[in-house]
Amino acid sequence: MAPRLFNTYSRLLEEFAPIDPAGKAVKLYTCGPTVYSFAHIGNFRAYVFEDLLQRHLEARGYHVHRVMNLTDVDDKTIRNSRKEGKALEEFTAPFKQAFFEDLRVLRIKEANAYPAATDYVARMVEMIGVLMERNFAYQADDGSIYYRIKEFPEYGKLAHLDLDQLRPGARVKSDEYEKENVGDFALWKAWDEEDGDVGWASPWGRGRPGWHIECSAMAGALLGDEIDIHCGGEDNIFPHHEAEIAQSEAVTGKKFVRYWMHCKHLMVNGQKMSKSLGNFYTLRDVLAKGYTGREVRYALLRVNYGLPLNFTFEGMADARASLKRIDAWVARLKDHATTASGEGDMPALAAHDRFGQALDNDLNISGALGELFKTITECNLAFDKGELSPVQARGVLAWWERVNATLAIETDADTNAVPADVQALVDQRAAARAEKNWKDSDELRDAVAALGWTIQDSKDGQKVTKS
Repeated sequence: MAPRLFNTYSRLLEEFAPIDPAGKAVKLYTCGPTVYSFAHIGNFRAYVFEDLLQRHLEARGYHVHRVMNLTDVDDKTIRNSRKEGKALEEFTAPFKQAFFEDLRVLRIKEANAYPAATDYVARMVEMIGVLMERNFAYQADDGSIYYRIKEFPEYGKLAHLDLDQLRPGARVKSDEYEKENVGDFALWKAWDEEDGDVGWASPWGRGRPGWHIECSAMAGALLGDEIDIHCGGEDNIFPHHEAEIAQSEAVTGKKFVRYWMHCKHLMVNGQKMSKSLGNFYTLRDVLAKGYTGREVRYALLRVNYGLPLNFTFEGMADARASLKRIDAWVARLKDHATTASGEGDMPALAAHDRFGQALDNDLNISGALGELFKTITECNLAFDKGELSPVQARGVLAWWERVNATLAIETDADTNAVPADVQALVDQRAAARAEKNWKDSDELRDAVAALGWTIQDSKDGQKVTKS
């Protein structure tokens, strides 16, 4: 059965059916960062949800081609680059690099393309020209080009706005505006002094593109006129994604996107994230408090994307504890499976696909994780009773590998490797224990702990894990 996804446009749970006649190729567009600063954890909540979507679709046999854009020219990037006295490209470059570093830390799969808006200005100008020819756009007295929303009857359908009940505002030149200010939005902004050195030539004079036309141009250039899934945070629904639909469909005459998916806001301690409240965190801020990328990933992943996520450091501690429980279970399986030969059969307790079935239901991650921890509990009980054979352990590990391909939360082998200086202390402790020198044994355990590693004694010897 195909996955079912909640479509923001229809407000319905719909069975996923790609445009591809063969039914396996999927075109996915995800709105990326505006590179005027480091991305914050609210941004990464959306990127982790989109990563889970891609991984689950691939687990179901689809071939996902994903494009994520980089907004490197807009009101914010220009304003902040001028404040620092830097050229736009020089100002945005380090934030682009930092974004890619953060993606790797959070184990987010690499997209097929990361187009930067500044590389697609020519296509934007071309699209605006078509909109002008078809009377969907007009030039204002200041030289800027605006989209004429009254010419597109479907405008407002994604956000479910009743435009008749809203007072149309004046022309909106800002990239972002509120629902109460519905009005014709800027496609091309005529150059003024606030733009400094930023500007491109066009048939309508020197200027720069509005934010909304950027994604329409990049999505169309790299994925074609029709896209299977378009994702973003719920704050993108209006005006950004609403404008994308109006622009793209007016140019192509085709349905731009089949499925729109948006994640809810991330709150911090029950409040909207804000620098003035002191609860604004980038990924780097959280890592500086001693947490790892996989712990942040798990914390952002474990709440269904369609529900608000309340980020707290108590929640981060819970994420750490959950991952430790998974790590201990996987280590126990691997130790037990080493004596087995052959692939073996997966035992009944892990043979079901209820994990995948939960994700088929609009990425129900809480249900999927519930199935994972149920399996962990059942496995540990079977271990304790001596009812799980080494061959069965191999079967459970094979199931876990498929689960982890979707979750991407298992400890990296290199991260879990014991450093040489720690191993030397562990070996000395083993010798002390063999000689029943308990005082030295305890002191060596403390020395290992001080280096960030924990020793657990078992009948099979010392087990060393990262604290």
